This record gives sequence, structure tokens and C-alpha cells, in this order.
Amino acid sequence: MDIVFLVARILFALIFLLSAVGHLTQSDAMAQYAAYKGAPGGKAGVILSGVAMGIGALMVLLGVFGDLGSLLVAATLIPISLFMHAHWKESDAQAKQTEQVSFNKNIGLIGGALALFLLFASTGADMGLTITGPLFAIG
Repeated sequence: MDIVFLVARILFALIFLLSAVGHLTQSDAMAQYAAYKGAPGGKAGVILSGVAMGIGALMVLLGVFGDLGSLLVAATLIPISLFMHAHWKESDAQAKQTEQVSFNKNIGLIGGALALFLLFASTGADMGLTITGPLFAIG
């Protein structure tokens, strides 16, 4: 089971690690798009969200306080979902559908991050193939 959990962590973290690289290497273009979408923070917000996603993903991947890393990923996704994928603001049907798909994907990823948080925090050091135990303890 340890291997299955490690593979799950790798697959989950991969999307956020790749996104973090994009945020940090293409911050000017992403900041312009974020401004167009009405998201606050400008370039600093893009960089901050990239750093938060990257750190959270690395924590989950390596099992270094994976519970905290999971919460960091979830917390980063909430404002991104609300500002960048506000499908309720779109009037064009195709744009609305595209943003709704992205919003729904993020909601699912938030759920996955929260499930990982619960797994890390409740199972603790028994998880296997982690560097540290959890920061939070549940149950």
C-alpha cells in the first residue's frame, strides 16, 4: 500500500509542480491574464501562488508535513478558482463552459487535497514512504 500512496502523491503533486514552474517562468504573461480576469495581486500574486503551489506540492510529494502541504495546495486553489474560473461572469457560452470545466476540476482537486490532508493527519507516521510525520494529528 505504501507504493500506491506514493504513486498517488506523485500524480497529485505533478500538476501543481508543473503549474508552479509556469507561474514562475511566465509570470509577466500570467499577470496580464490575471488582470484581464480581474484577479488581485498582479505579478506578485502570480509569483506567490506559484511558490505556494510548488512548496505545497513538494511537501505532499516528499512526505514532509504532507498534511500542511495538502492544506497549502487547497488554500491556493480556492482564490484561483473564484477569480480565474468565474464561469458565472461569462456571457459567451463557449467561454462559460470552458471556465466551468476548469472551476469544477479545481473543486475536485481541492477535495483531493483535503482527502490527502485527512489521510496524512489521521494515519500519521504509519503512512510509509514519507520523510516526516504529519504536523497536525487527528483522531
